[in-house]
Amino acid sequence: MAAPAVLVTGGAGFVGSHACKALAAAGYLPVTVDNLSTGHADAVKWGPLERVDVRDRAGVEAALRRHGAQAVMHFAAFAVVAESVAHPDRYYDNNVGGLIALLAAMRAAGVGRLVFSSSCATYGVPPQLPIREDSPQAPINPYGRTKLMGEQMIRDHAAAFGLRFALLRYFNAAGADPGGELSERHDPETRLIPLALMAAAGTHPALKVYGTDYATPDGTCIRDYIHVADLAEAHLRALRHLEAGGEDLALNLGTGQGRSIREVCAAVARLTGKTVPVEDAPRRPGDPPELVADPSEAARLLRFRARMSDLDSIVRDAAPHFGLEVRHGCDA
Repeated sequence: MAAPAVLVTGGAGFVGSHACKALAAAGYLPVTVDNLSTGHADAVKWGPLERVDVRDRAGVEAALRRHGAQAVMHFAAFAVVAESVAHPDRYYDNNVGGLIALLAAMRAAGVGRLVFSSSCATYGVPPQLPIREDSPQAPINPYGRTKLMGEQMIRDHAAAFGLRFALLRYFNAAGADPGGELSERHDPETRLIPLALMAAAGTHPALKVYGTDYATPDGTCIRDYIHVADLAEAHLRALRHLEAGGEDLALNLGTGQGRSIREVCAAVARLTGKTVPVEDAPRRPGDPPELVADPSEAARLLRFRARMSDLDSIVRDAAPHFGLEVRHGCDA
């Protein structure tokens, strides 16, 4: 019996490729749809690659039909907050326009299950921490607004056409495949932990710390870092939940523990023996001071708990991909 096919948009990217690995290990055939504008063809290892832009409705529909896909995981999106502030047109075109085309293609092909990569950026500056799913969604940057619009479009399609969905609002994806087959590769790199590792390795200039005067214990932004392998497991659990007839979902994916930029730098130094050179810089527009998840709903509905997302594990798995050895005997 053929493995059930799942279309994975953005499957050549960071989180999408890890999800493809998890799907294959669970007995699915992941079919990657990616235009390779930011993804990498060599990250597509567990199923076919359809080199199609997600905004190409006819191309996506053809891929769905060709492989008999039973569900979609949608990762394809631009996801850099500062870039979204500078170029909102690109973000609305790609993130919103891409989802419009995908939903039309799914409906035409008769595919009725969607796991959507959403974001904690939909919450903006939360009135209280940790952030629950019923916290007001008031994004403060174009990236967050495109993700919130995506959630709203999906809910409207569900009401009108019977689409089943899981909206997964994850916090800061980090780390790398523990098996060493996949890693984080962005050009240019924009995420904190890779930039800190590259600065420590001497392959990148000093890490810029954007804002040192936030109302946090050390003045720098605090984020909830979740291991990319944990994220992949959560997407798989969400898909199985929908397949089993479970209710539609809107869930936070995080750990419930925030770490500051300076804490990340300290962990890199402790685990690798290499100091992270830093350069203090002004705040960036669109950056909330602190984002930390309440992960209890994901635990209740999916029995999902992040298992590999302590900061030390994240740094240990990522460091070798940036030319750094991890010191043995370090306390976790």
